Amino acid sequence: MLKIDCPWCGPRAEVEFCCGGESHIQRPEPFDKVTDAEWASYLFYRQNPKGLHFERWVHKHGCRQWFNVARDTVTHEIKSVYLMADPKPDVQKLTPTGKQKETNK
Repeated sequence: MLKIDCPWCGPRAEVEFCCGGESHIQRPEPFDKVTDAEWASYLFYRQNPKGLHFERWVHKHGCRQWFNVARDTVTHEIKSVYLMADPKPDVQKLTPTGKQKETNK
């Protein structure tokens, strides 16, 4: 079981949280000039990396706040927990090689 360090409540068991999927997804703009392929990519296609992955989580059975998590999908090790408004952490500092592993779409 994962232990997730909620930025507001501190470390809690995984069962108190719910994963909201990939984080840092940007809506394509301007909306009237976006192609169907760009909308489809925004709505349906997500990264599925073997290694470091940036995800949104909510403390569903706690403070109900959303936050971001950088997690290794192979080891389930949580590398970083940060607020929704914070920028994505530097990959160089989170992985030994400084590279994200291949992505399966």
